Amino acid sequence: MANLKDIKRKIGSVKNTQKTTNAMKLVSSAKLKRTEELAKKSRVYAEKLTELLNEIAQKMQNANADGLDNVYFRDVKNPKMVDIVFITADKGLCGGFNSQTIKRVTKMISEYHEKDVKVRLRAVGRKGIDYFKFNNVDLNDAIIGLSAAPDFAKAAEFISEVSEAYVNGETDKIVLVHNGYVNMITQEIRIDQILPVDASTLELNSTSTSELEVEPDDDDTLLDALVKRYVEYTMYYSLIDSLAAEHSARMQAMDAATTNAKEMVKELNVKYNKARQESITTELIEIISGMESMK
Repeated sequence: MANLKDIKRKIGSVKNTQKTTNAMKLVSSAKLKRTEELAKKSRVYAEKLTELLNEIAQKMQNANADGLDNVYFRDVKNPKMVDIVFITADKGLCGGFNSQTIKRVTKMISEYHEKDVKVRLRAVGRKGIDYFKFNNVDLNDAIIGLSAAPDFAKAAEFISEVSEAYVNGETDKIVLVHNGYVNMITQEIRIDQILPVDASTLELNSTSTSELEVEPDDDDTLLDALVKRYVEYTMYYSLIDSLAAEHSARMQAMDAATTNAKEMVKELNVKYNKARQESITTELIEIISGMESMK
């Protein structure tokens, strides 16, 4: 027969857990709303920056008979070194949010190695860092705290070091991987080629109707500055996108945990009532048996 005190203790413990998970759900919901607003504003800036980059790149391409000749747009057919920058959360309790990113990065490493391409990892977020360190995988760079609180200056500093490695010829390609926000119930893995700038993401073959005029002596300088800001802001926006996805994933996970706790309390209450009935029945049987033995 189950111990009534033990069952009652379990019910109290599960109820406390239920309160905690519900509170975490509400906190994540509030944080998600704020991050969503920030993401919307950041997306507008990113779109305008991409438009301007497209304008300058297109004018330079049209002015040069050999096409766009810029280090940030060079196309390496057979890269020998690839830098993978990936973003995970600093905290857990968000379902498969972190594991999905880690699995994709691990798969990419295997695919590059099959092609005899060397890979260097640059990690943002404690969960990804801890995973690869535990599995004895070297990290070329790692930062904690940035994924939980995106900051443009810190993001720009982090990605600038990677960009310098690309300009200096140390790496042939830089890829950014993160779990992005789609809606409150959906997240998806996003892989962006940071450098070289993927011409397919721009409209370099379209006919420009812009009246923007750029002096020939300034176009390279302006394009380089725009690409630098484009790379920095792509990193920053990915951090915001990842944070929104993290909050939505945690909100779902805590909602599921709260629901499971409710079901468990119901089951424990049924178990408690059955045990109590068994205890009463046993006591009655003992009383009746005692009375019968006295006759």
